[in-house]
Amino acid sequence: MTTIRAKERTLVQRALGGHAAIGLLACALIYIISLTGTIIVIHDRWQRWEQPAVAEMATLTPRAAQAAMTSVAALDRHGPKTSHLYIRMPTNALPRAVVTTDGGGWYVDEGGRPVAREHNQWIEFVIGLHEYLHLPSTFGMILVGAIGVALAALLVTGVLAHPRIVRDAFRLRSRQHPQIARVDWHNRLGVWTLPFVLAVALTGAFIGLGNVGFTVLARAYAGGDILRAYTSVYGEEPAADAGPAQLPDISTALTTLAARVPSSTPTYVIVHDPGTRGQHVQIIATHPRRLIYGETYRFDAAGAWGGAVGMADGPLGRQAAASTYNLHFGNFGGLAIEIAYTLFGLCLCVVTAAGTTLWLDKRRRRGRESVRLRTGWAVIVWGTPLMILVAYWFKVVAGPTASLPTVFWSGVAALLILAITRPVVSVDHHLSRLLAFSLILTAIAHFLVGGLADPASIGIDLILIVGSAATVLATKRRKVERWNPDIDRAVASAD
Repeated sequence: MTTIRAKERTLVQRALGGHAAIGLLACALIYIISLTGTIIVIHDRWQRWEQPAVAEMATLTPRAAQAAMTSVAALDRHGPKTSHLYIRMPTNALPRAVVTTDGGGWYVDEGGRPVAREHNQWIEFVIGLHEYLHLPSTFGMILVGAIGVALAALLVTGVLAHPRIVRDAFRLRSRQHPQIARVDWHNRLGVWTLPFVLAVALTGAFIGLGNVGFTVLARAYAGGDILRAYTSVYGEEPAADAGPAQLPDISTALTTLAARVPSSTPTYVIVHDPGTRGQHVQIIATHPRRLIYGETYRFDAAGAWGGAVGMADGPLGRQAAASTYNLHFGNFGGLAIEIAYTLFGLCLCVVTAAGTTLWLDKRRRRGRESVRLRTGWAVIVWGTPLMILVAYWFKVVAGPTASLPTVFWSGVAALLILAITRPVVSVDHHLSRLLAFSLILTAIAHFLVGGLADPASIGIDLILIVGSAATVLATKRRKVERWNPDIDRAVASAD
C-alpha cells in the first residue's frame, strides 16, 4: 500500500510539473512575441542600421520609379518568373527606394539605377519570429493570434483579481523586500500600459486569426473561395492573361495620382503579373491624419485611373481593417509614436518576466520549488535577446544566405537543454551579463565598421549601449534571502 501511494504521489508530482511546464511555455511565447514586437516597432530604422551606406533620398520621381522598375526587371530576367513587382517609395523612417521581385530586392538611387542588393535578412527574421514564430505561416499566425487573445484575457483577469490596482497605481514599495517590489512593479506597469497592451493584444489577435475568419466567411458566403472573401476588404483583381506585353506605365500612374489626390503620399507601387497582358498597377498611398495604412488606388497597364478600393472612405468595416495594422505596429505619428510604442513594449516585457517570476516564487513558498523551471525561465528572458544578437552576427559572418531561424531556435533549445540538465540558480546573472556585454560589443563594432558611413544609424548604436547599461542595473546580483512568515504574508497580500 505504501508503495502504491508513493507511486501515486510521484505521478501527481510529474503531472504538476508537466502542468507548470505548459504554463511556462505559454508565458515564454508571450514574452518572445512581446520582445520581438518591441524591436520591430522601428523596423525601418533597423533596416538602415543593418545595411548602412546605401543611397538615400527624400523622394523618388515618377520617371525615376519607371526607370527603377525597368532596370530591376532587366536584371531579374534570368531569375524566377515574377508574379508581383514592388517599389517601396522613400519615407522619413527609411529614406531609400527599394524594388523587390520574386528574385530579391534592389536599392536604387534617385535616378532609378540599381546600386546595391537588399540584405535585410536579420530584421526580416525578427519580423517573422514576431508574426508567426517561424512556423508554417498560416498555422503560425493563428497561434500568435491565439496568444494575443490569451494576453488580452490575462490583462482583464489581472485587473479583476486586484480590486485596488487602479487606486494603488502609483504606490511603489521598492525599498521593502525585493519580492514585494517585484509585485508592485508588475502591477503598476500593468496598469500604466493597460490601454496600449489591450489595443496591441486585440489587434494582434485580429491579424493573427484573420485567416480563420476569412475561411469561415468563404465557406458561409463565397462557396469556400477564400480569395473571393478577401475581395470584400481588399477589392477585386482583373482576370489574369499570361500573354507577353511591355512593362506598365507606372510614371503616368504616379503623375495621375498626384493630380487627383494631391494630399496622398505614395508608399508602395505594386505591379501584378508584370510583363503580361493581364498586368495592372496598384499604388498604396497614406492620407494625412488617418490611421489607415493607406488607400489602394488602381490603374491599368497604360497608367489610366481605375479608382480607389475604399480603405479611406469605404464601408466602416473596411476602414477598421485597414487601421488595424498601424494601430498594432505603431506605424503612425512618426518618431514620437515609435518611441512610445517601444517604451510600452519594454514595459510589457518586464510585466511578463516579473509575472512569471512571481508565479515561480509562489511555487517556492508552497514547497514546490523547481530549479529547472526557474533556470528555464531565465533562459527565455535573457537567452532570447541574446540569441537574436547571435543570429545577427551569424548573418554578418556567414552571409545573407544563412538560415537565421535555425540558428535562433537551435541556440534557444541548446540553452534550455543545458538549463534543464544542469540547473544553476545563478544562470540569470550569467546570461544577463553576457547579454549586456553582447549589446555593447555589437554597438561599438557596428559604429566602427558602418556607423561612421551612416550617421542615422548611430541612434540605434546608442540604444544598444543604453540597453546594455539597463540590463546590468536591472540584474544586480542579490543574495538569496531566507523566507520568513512575515515576508511571506506581505508578498502574498501584495500579489
